[in-house]
Amino acid sequence: MSRPTVCTDYAAITELRASEPGTIAAAWQHRTTRPTVRGDGKLMIVAADHPARGALAVGSRPTAMNSRTDLLDRLCTALADPGVDGVLATADILDDLLLLGALEDKVVFSSFNRGGLAGSTFELDDRMTGATAASTAAAHMNGGKMLCRIDLDDPGTVSTLASCAQVVDALAAHGLIAMLEPFMSSRVNGKVRNDLSPDAVIKSVHISQGLGSTSAYTWMKLPVVDEMERVMESTTMPTLLLGGDPTDPDAAFASWEKALALPSVRGLMVGRTLLYPPDDDVRSAVATAVKLVR
Repeated sequence: MSRPTVCTDYAAITELRASEPGTIAAAWQHRTTRPTVRGDGKLMIVAADHPARGALAVGSRPTAMNSRTDLLDRLCTALADPGVDGVLATADILDDLLLLGALEDKVVFSSFNRGGLAGSTFELDDRMTGATAASTAAAHMNGGKMLCRIDLDDPGTVSTLASCAQVVDALAAHGLIAMLEPFMSSRVNGKVRNDLSPDAVIKSVHISQGLGSTSAYTWMKLPVVDEMERVMESTTMPTLLLGGDPTDPDAAFASWEKALALPSVRGLMVGRTLLYPPDDDVRSAVATAVKLVR
């Protein structure tokens, strides 16, 4: 079997996309895959699904993620660390990383994305606009991630819940992980805010882990909040911690370290904190996170 096509620069990716787009699907078929869990059973996953939902800011830098090539450089640096198991991203980014040869023997999660863009009038209309269970299975990925924001004052939430339930079943039918990222959300002064109080996170866990006709392949992606010991008592699902966009990376690392010791926590799924650290030293930030997980 021939090896995956690897582009040596970004111009080559654009040329391949223009002249031989069918090569991308073929490259997914020839990629060296790996099981989700192996070795110590812990996972260190880099997340890069922010641009597709219009979230281009990092901390005080409103245009930090504007450059796709800069983001890809940072992702390749992170994925080159042997302690990084894989990546979560939308199809556009995953295809680029595939063509760069960065996904060999890596765990890959597709992002089902969300239609509710931040700041929009339709922000809580979270119909899925990214990957599907069929496309995730066809590319031999490990699973897919979906956001599940729950606003008890918004009738549209029931559509989000129904869609997530359908995806849980569809991924399970392929034997793939359904990664649920739940939040209790509401509009505060016109802006959608996630409630990060322990009891709100616990409620979101109970609602989301009950979606679908089977929980066999359900995992959780949860924020690190106060009283994580109590929060994690709400589930037996394998859980990855999300990183968000903290203003104090050192404090974030400390909170992750404590939460990683809890039984159901299997690792981290972190994006901007590692890819855009204040000193722009991606390699060092990733190495610190890897040490916490391992």
